[in-house]
Amino acid sequence: MIRKYKSEDLPAITAIAKRAWINIYNMYQDAYGDELFSLLIHDKDTAKEREINNHVQHHPDWIYICEENGKIVGFIAFNINQQQKIGQIGNNAVDPECGLKGIGQQMYSAVFKRFKEEGLIYAQVRTGLDDTHLRARRAYERAGFNIKTEDVTYFKKL
Repeated sequence: MIRKYKSEDLPAITAIAKRAWINIYNMYQDAYGDELFSLLIHDKDTAKEREINNHVQHHPDWIYICEENGKIVGFIAFNINQQQKIGQIGNNAVDPECGLKGIGQQMYSAVFKRFKEEGLIYAQVRTGLDDTHLRARRAYERAGFNIKTEDVTYFKKL
C-alpha cells in the first residue's frame, strides 16, 4: 500500500536508506579515497539521513511510503517543478531486508500519478552508472524511463 508520509515514519525510512545506500557509499569511498570521500560525503552513516531530513522539513507532502502488512518497506521522495513541468524522483529505496518484489514499481506508479495530477509533462530520475546502481537502473527502465544522457565526473588532486 502506498500512502503519504507521516512524521512518525522518519526513523523507519532513514533506517531503510542507511541499509540501502551502504554499498553505494562503500563504492564511493573506494573510488574516491578517504580524503575526497570525507570532503564530499562527510559521514556515510548520516549522509542520507541528513538529505531525507532536509526534504521532510521543506516538502513532507512530496514523500510517499510503501507499507506491506503494517510494516514500512520502502519510501520515495520527489520534487515538482511547475515552471518546467518536470517531476523529479529523488531519494527512494526498498528495504533490502523486505524480500518482496514490485515495491519500487508501486512507488514509481504512485509518483507518476501525482505528477500527472499536477499537470507535469515529464518525470526525471538520476542514478549512477556503476555496478552498485545496476538494480536501480533496471528498475527505472522497467518503470518506463527511456530518454537518457550519460556523463562522467572527474576529480584531480591539486
